[in-house]
Amino acid sequence: MKLRMGLVTLLGIALGYWEAIVVVYLRRILPPLPWEVMGIAEFNNLLRSHGVLFLEQTREVSTIIILIAVALLVGRKRLEKLAIFLWVFAIWDIFYYLWLKVLIGWPPSLATIDCLFLIPGPWFAPVFVPLLASLVMMGTAVFLLRKARKS
Repeated sequence: MKLRMGLVTLLGIALGYWEAIVVVYLRRILPPLPWEVMGIAEFNNLLRSHGVLFLEQTREVSTIIILIAVALLVGRKRLEKLAIFLWVFAIWDIFYYLWLKVLIGWPPSLATIDCLFLIPGPWFAPVFVPLLASLVMMGTAVFLLRKARKS
């Protein structure tokens, strides 16, 4: 199980990098208008006008499908599958922000507002919110893996 979790962790780190690179590209393509001064409708319109809203939404769906597929392929029991999904999701999200910080120095602080998801529409929150959720998911994953091992 340690080897499988190590590989799943590496996958999460790689997916975080992959998504961070997409954001770097988007920041180079889109005008530098932060969503803090834009309303949600204006942000949606900006993404639509540049032809990236649908692409980004389907990219997000694709990423979730990859995470689910990994969990289904790697986990043996239901609890393991759920734990692996939570773990790799959390690692992906944590490393997404870490890679952004390394690559472009963003976010400047954990209180910086970010667009977390675009499905079904934009979700905005300070960066610490998804990081805190990721830590909770990791703790839950560890709990579920221990429980699965006992059953």
